[in-house]
Amino acid sequence: MSFSVSNVDVPRSAGGVLHVPPSEGLTKWVSGDIYSIKATRHQTNGSFAFIDAIVPPGGGPIAHAHTDEDEAFFLIDGELEFLDGDRTFVAEQGSFLFIPRGSRHRFKNIGDTDVRTLFMFTPGGPEDLFVEGGDEPVPGGKPVVWDMDKVMSLADIVQRTKLQVLPE
Repeated sequence: MSFSVSNVDVPRSAGGVLHVPPSEGLTKWVSGDIYSIKATRHQTNGSFAFIDAIVPPGGGPIAHAHTDEDEAFFLIDGELEFLDGDRTFVAEQGSFLFIPRGSRHRFKNIGDTDVRTLFMFTPGGPEDLFVEGGDEPVPGGKPVVWDMDKVMSLADIVQRTKLQVLPE
């Protein structure tokens, strides 16, 4: 049995287990980052979405809030600067962060090496922005940080996912 999302077939066991091997998942470039989307709301009956992210130096989204979803991060490697409302702090390798729905936040790689982080939304839904609006990877290319024009070009997805864009 398999489940298809955005032309990517994800095999499921007869018992319904979703298994995404390390080198698989839908890869998109999102605002300077490289996201390997391991599970979407469509694959988890809406329960959550799970993303493995590489955040290059300077990468990360603009400040925003999720109206209907909580977000959680675990930093595998490196450090990210997080915005929490109006204050910033640095989270290092091994840190876990829980961001309740409605909280203004963003993360940014202010270092000079790539950061690897895992993050999830619960319930799932905001990942639609990545799946539908993310840039297709270009071999040998480099993802670019999105500007407000790019974000506005995704206005229909932003509105549907109830993402609140709250620039600094």
